Amino acid sequence: MRRVLILGGGFAGIEAAIFLRKQHYNVTLVSDRDYFYIYPTSIWIPTGEVEFDDVCIDLHALQKAHGFTLMVDEVCAIASQEHHVMLKKHGKMQEYDYLIIAMGAHKTTHQGIENTLSICGAPDTAVAIRDALKALIAKGSGSIAMGFGGNPNDSSAVRGGPAFELLFNVHHMLQKQGIRDNFKLAFFAPMKAPGKRMGTQALATLDRYFSRLNIQRHFGKKIQKFDAGGIVFEDDSYLESDLSMFIPAGDGHEVLKQSDLPLNAAGFVTINDYCEVCDAKGAPTHIYAIGDCAALEGPEWRAKQGHIAEVMARAVAFNITARDSKVSQRQGYREHLNILCIM
Repeated sequence: MRRVLILGGGFAGIEAAIFLRKQHYNVTLVSDRDYFYIYPTSIWIPTGEVEFDDVCIDLHALQKAHGFTLMVDEVCAIASQEHHVMLKKHGKMQEYDYLIIAMGAHKTTHQGIENTLSICGAPDTAVAIRDALKALIAKGSGSIAMGFGGNPNDSSAVRGGPAFELLFNVHHMLQKQGIRDNFKLAFFAPMKAPGKRMGTQALATLDRYFSRLNIQRHFGKKIQKFDAGGIVFEDDSYLESDLSMFIPAGDGHEVLKQSDLPLNAAGFVTINDYCEVCDAKGAPTHIYAIGDCAALEGPEWRAKQGHIAEVMARAVAFNITARDSKVSQRQGYREHLNILCIM
């Protein structure tokens, strides 16, 4: 039975494991935590509609249901040409026929980032945002600023949707409690028209929402730094904030940056439409990259999202099966690129 090693327990990794098991592959999934965290629904944790455990799925339960091998461990190094992966606890992994990299991304760095909380950061940060909101509400009034950043080396690494979504959730929560007028809400982003990649109609709708809901806008200015009292922009203008929620743009995973894999300028693994990592001559290797760690190609508005990670995972499962069956047909991800936001 052919063996597949999958690195990463998010949307991409789990979907690949499930679909490869359907094709009877021997699958080992490596995840740095023992639960699958559903980031898209975490936007309701800060406002109390769901609890933390509601957006977590036990990976051991998924392992039992689908029959893959689970290793809760941290990836330390990848040496693709030497055909091995180094794990923190389990050491060197070499017994595999295919390697699927689905490790997600790291974040771009900003001065004073410790003064912010991110709904797309470590899972428990959603709870920290909830507690910070409760503390601010207990004070009776305050300023809340939410926003996201960009990566000049890769426009697909932006994750702005959750910032919009959480902001509207907070507005609704405050309104239900009858205290919305006691709080200033602001949205910030370095782009002149954040949300533009969703289309002109969506952009116009967002603009109407901001006006109707009395949400201040701070667009088109790069972020200089964060401090305990707010955000400093490139022109030295200042946005006061008692609670700053910020989603940094994605950046290449540090382990991948230290590997021998081909990367784009932002540190994401370069792939073809079939999610294959190719060698210097352009020939596909035994390695695939999917999800946030992969360099997406396509229209300027493309964005890394969970449903795209799932599309890539299913394509890889199909392509590996076709490859082993000596079938020429392949499935790609580019034709499925689209943007979904829960607003």
